[in-house]
Amino acid sequence: MFLKQCDVLSQRDAKMETPLRLAYMGDAIYEALIREYLIKKNANTVNKLHREAVKYVKASCQANVLMEILEKLEDDEREIVRRGRNAKSATIPKNAVLIDYKNATGFEALIGYLYLQGKQDRIYDLVKEAVAIIEKGENNA
Repeated sequence: MFLKQCDVLSQRDAKMETPLRLAYMGDAIYEALIREYLIKKNANTVNKLHREAVKYVKASCQANVLMEILEKLEDDEREIVRRGRNAKSATIPKNAVLIDYKNATGFEALIGYLYLQGKQDRIYDLVKEAVAIIEKGENNA
């Protein structure tokens, strides 16, 4: 799934991408990793897997994850998150609160930024932490 080493962008080139393009990429990568996690976690039907995945990828959960990890991010990562949050989007999903959607876009931009640089280990660490945060929140609800 990940790019070959020769296909990655430099940090400078990755920073030159628009935040919405980074978020577009990050959304796909994050959802694919969540789907992989859920398949490995249990053997539900596709319908149940989809419903479970929504719990991890909805804007409110991504926004909560971002708030939990923000202080742990590197300076360049925080800058990408800021740009993603501030990006002007033409539409907002009907089930999302604006601030959650903006924070989720920042989180997705971060994942896309890391992906385009080939930083798989960093992405895995962040997604692993995201899963832990989301599951902890479900257990406390």
